[in-house]
Formats: sequence, structure tokens, C-alpha cells
Amino acid sequence: MTTLKEVPVGQAATVTRLMGQGAVKRRIMDMGITRGVEVYVRKVAPLGDPVEVTVRGYELSLRKADAQMIEVKV
Repeated sequence: MTTLKEVPVGQAATVTRLMGQGAVKRRIMDMGITRGVEVYVRKVAPLGDPVEVTVRGYELSLRKADAQMIEVKV
């Protein structure tokens, strides 16, 4: 199992599962991150938080904790 937090900068991955519950999972889905969508990791801040990704044609910054809840296939 690989999470979005573990994907190196400059690499794309496909979302396979969202592990959050309730409102957290809904917020991630509302941002456009759903099963089957491709996510490209653009940058990671020096301390690892936040992670900047491109999803569905726009840039999105995710907290490290949120990125860890997104299971991906590289």
C-alpha cells in the first residue's frame, strides 16, 4: 500500500482508495480526489507539509495528514 504522501516529486499516481471517514473523506472528495483519478505531485514543502499536487487540471495543496489518507498506485 502506497499513500500520496510517499509519492516522490515529479511522479504521477492513480487514486485507488480514500481511507478517511465522514467529513474528512467528503472534503477530500469535494476537492476532486476520487477513485481512479490521476494525481501529479508537483512540490513538497521543505518540512513535508503541505504537498502540492495537480488533479483534474488544477493545483491543490494538501496537508500531510490528508495525503496520508489517500491510497494510490504509482
